[in-house]
Amino acid sequence: MSATAVKTIWGIDPTHSEIQFKVRHMMISTVTGNFNQFEGTLEAQDDTFEDATINFSADINSISTNNDHRDTHLKSDDFFNAAQFPKMIFRGTNFNKVADNQYHLTGDLTIRDITKSVTLTAEHQGTMVDPYGNIKAGFEINGQVNRKEFGLMWSAVTEAGGIVVSDEVKLHLNVQVVKQ
Repeated sequence: MSATAVKTIWGIDPTHSEIQFKVRHMMISTVTGNFNQFEGTLEAQDDTFEDATINFSADINSISTNNDHRDTHLKSDDFFNAAQFPKMIFRGTNFNKVADNQYHLTGDLTIRDITKSVTLTAEHQGTMVDPYGNIKAGFEINGQVNRKEFGLMWSAVTEAGGIVVSDEVKLHLNVQVVKQ
């Protein structure tokens, strides 16, 4: 009878992590936004991180695009409806190594009251001991989702018939986790 291996818990370090999204505006430029308040854990059997269990949430009210009017609109029912759905949640269902330091991260993303499976790419940037003796690992995670699949339906067109906000949203996360 073999003993069940104990997983190591790694907690996200919010002071050394960034959660960003990018969306095309009027199809001529890109607007970048951030979630400034978030939390998450990664549980893994070992430092290869294969088959890690990942849980993450972001506070919708912490959204920032460097424009108060736009941020208020994003928090409204036209988009995230922060009053009714204050968190965006990701629960990883699969974290598979596909090459050296390269992973596919599949999980259930919940925005508003809609949950969809998404697959993201993740690159393990390395593991180090910081000056205080904490063991930290870094990941760069990228992907893309269609905002309308998650109920973010607001749309407008310019006078010339151009789209104001793209349906496709690029996700870019730089995440540092610390071994608990």
